Amino acid sequence: MAAVPLTINDRPLGIDMDPETPLLWALRDEANLTGTKYGCGNGDCGSCMVLIDGTALRSCLVTLGEAEGRFVQTIEGLSRGGLHPVQQALVDEGAIQCGFCTPGVVMAIVGLLARSPRPSEEQIAEAIPNICRCGTYPRIKRAILRASGQRIPRVEARPAPAEATPDTAPAPGFEIAPGEEA
Repeated sequence: MAAVPLTINDRPLGIDMDPETPLLWALRDEANLTGTKYGCGNGDCGSCMVLIDGTALRSCLVTLGEAEGRFVQTIEGLSRGGLHPVQQALVDEGAIQCGFCTPGVVMAIVGLLARSPRPSEEQIAEAIPNICRCGTYPRIKRAILRASGQRIPRVEARPAPAEATPDTAPAPGFEIAPGEEA
């Protein structure tokens, strides 16, 4: 079996794996680029998103053979001197919680902004299929607006219940300290 040639993060590589292997596993196991995450393996979650020739694609659905001769960019190759503006926007908006989905979300946003520098809400919804287990979708959307230089809508604070009752009291371990954001 001959090595499959491709360029990963601006570096030409030959990967000695079966061409039918999902690109995800070639990146993680052979190129040691573990920022691309395995989530579902069938293209539903977006945690394995990479840019292939500038387009955000799920690397679990692209075979190594399909990536032959193409330019692949992973989260590791996104920025060499600090945070990429998309990463900084996610930090600024508090959109990073557990971090598992973050590399895929970042790559999906970078792909979106490359083709639509000021995306509409519809374009955002269509281009960011990623599943965030922490549910930070409103913050992710705000980060996209921030990274694209668009106006960020003001978030209205939720009023606190006047008196905690069994129906409104937080579950044990989930109490919010005074001054802490919900």
